[in-house]
Amino acid sequence: MVTKQFTGSPEDADLARVDSLAREIFSDVANKWAFLIVEVLGDRTLRFSELRNEIEGISHKMLTQNLRMLERNGLVERTVYPTVPPRVEYTLTEPGQALRATVDGMCGWTRRYLGDIEAARRRFHD
Repeated sequence: MVTKQFTGSPEDADLARVDSLAREIFSDVANKWAFLIVEVLGDRTLRFSELRNEIEGISHKMLTQNLRMLERNGLVERTVYPTVPPRVEYTLTEPGQALRATVDGMCGWTRRYLGDIEAARRRFHD
């Protein structure tokens, strides 16, 4: 695995700065739909309809927007096959696979602490 090093200014990598590229990227990928798309793709290549069927509750519009955003950020690769109708497949790129490791960690955290969070929510509303 080849990791490319950031060569921009330190300000661009500073999440605390409102105008940083890092904050823009973080804002893009840190949403439930992007996380679910990354998790569902995993090591697989899937068509749009397969992704939509596996992510309960996502609309056509939200799936399209998030796939475009992930592709724009180099996390998902979109392949179009010249068939009628066109066949389009999506797969994670190397940076997308690296993000998947983080998403997997968050999914594990959620499973591990779900009971604690549910208990805290009950106490909060009592």
